[in-house]
Amino acid sequence: MSLRADSARVRTRMLTAARDRIAAGDLELPMNAIAKEAGVGVGTMYRHFASREALLESLAEESYRALVDEAKKAAENPDVAEGLTNLLRAGLRSQLTDAALAKVLAAPTFECTETLVLSKELGRVSLQVIERARQAGVLRPDVTPDDVRRLTCGVQYAVRSGGDQDEAADRYLDIMLKGLMA
Repeated sequence: MSLRADSARVRTRMLTAARDRIAAGDLELPMNAIAKEAGVGVGTMYRHFASREALLESLAEESYRALVDEAKKAAENPDVAEGLTNLLRAGLRSQLTDAALAKVLAAPTFECTETLVLSKELGRVSLQVIERARQAGVLRPDVTPDDVRRLTCGVQYAVRSGGDQDEAADRYLDIMLKGLMA
């Protein structure tokens, strides 16, 4: 959907105010407060974002697209094990750098058509990576793309709950990979 220039500027202000809240650790995204911080009425906020979930998905869209691109690279990697590892690492790093994406990936349903399309694409490409890894004998035969999504979301949560995120991310990802390997 193409927005008029003034509407696009207003949308950008609202997204910036919402990003600032997330950066401050507020994932609740109070629509009234964000509208006020963006200098718009709450009605304008709801015209652009029908719900908090729609706002969150809009915030995560760019990171979600980047993750889909990483998944495509993983699917094309001639080294199957490296492709799988790269996909899992990209999924974890994306969630650690974008709290909105982490919350969207953990959600059971989506509000926005764009998010649904990205989810289906990520699932399709992830399945390619997983199928290749299964056929090569690298991955356990019972692992599904949803298992990988849920486990990565869980590892992200575990990493955030501790101290040194970089060290913990590598360690926990290694533990997860060893459990997934055939």
